[in-house]
Amino acid sequence: MKLPRRIFLHLAAGALALPAVSRIAWAQAYPARQVRIIVPVPPGGALDIIARLMGQWLSERLGQTFVIENRPGGGTNIGVEAVVHATADGYTLLLVPGSVTANATLFPKLNFNFIRDIVPIAMISQLPLVMEVNSSFPAKTVPEFIAYAKANPGKISMASGGTGSTSHIGGELLKLRTGIDMLHVPYRGGAPALTDLLGGQVQVYFSPLPESIETIKGGQVRALAVTTATRSAALPDVPTIGESVPGFEASTWQGIGAPKNTPADIVDRLNKEINAALADPKIKERLAGLGSMPTPMSPAAFEKMIVEETEKWRKVILEAKIPLQ
Repeated sequence: MKLPRRIFLHLAAGALALPAVSRIAWAQAYPARQVRIIVPVPPGGALDIIARLMGQWLSERLGQTFVIENRPGGGTNIGVEAVVHATADGYTLLLVPGSVTANATLFPKLNFNFIRDIVPIAMISQLPLVMEVNSSFPAKTVPEFIAYAKANPGKISMASGGTGSTSHIGGELLKLRTGIDMLHVPYRGGAPALTDLLGGQVQVYFSPLPESIETIKGGQVRALAVTTATRSAALPDVPTIGESVPGFEASTWQGIGAPKNTPADIVDRLNKEINAALADPKIKERLAGLGSMPTPMSPAAFEKMIVEETEKWRKVILEAKIPLQ
């Protein structure tokens, strides 16, 4: 039977509209079940706390449980790869650590390409490193530290939480920008690095702020500067390195991502909800308690930042000759 032209055109138009209607309905119905947020670090640290904070917010706003699943190991690569291979339906998300930008160069044999395989959803916050020295160290400012280092090349021991860690490459960036020479001493994590800084076995450590804020406030170590572009509200009297070394910036950060091909409507909805969280006074207060600065962004801006940071740290890692894994 041949349909009249008017009825045929009406049905055809309806059929063409179906995919768009289905996508909108899907996004509006999302989430219809539990959502996992893969956290590529062990429980208890700042990244884990931030993930749980966001998970609780999203659970309350979207009416479904957002559960935290810790997948540590491989310098955060194990957890990232688990999300890369997950179904791209919005039900597996990634707490994106800033380490992914350095790992792209440090681990040349990875089974994934972060920029290609993960969709950035939302930036959450920036977390300063603190350039801190043993309380007996003679320098009290960054310019004094640089002058001392130049007068004593190779005699300053710089602790880090491990080769290729943020605390390591942050120190290497300062070396490259100022021409100073320091001996790198890697540790298995931040806690033993801080312990040896307190004991005087090493002289300087670029520590994630939450890790050492109590020892700074207690006067056990001396904070010379923070590594973010602006001062930290948690340590407002501590200058930035950039105030002495123009353009210096080496913060770590965290955000939320998902497998590539996750529907754009779901990405946009999650971005909207996370940015709303970052404007909420209680969330801002919790983040401030961690020394973390809320940094809302669109998905496109977050992606641009990741691309730029990846290239920045690629140059530092290669120029500093940091061993590849």
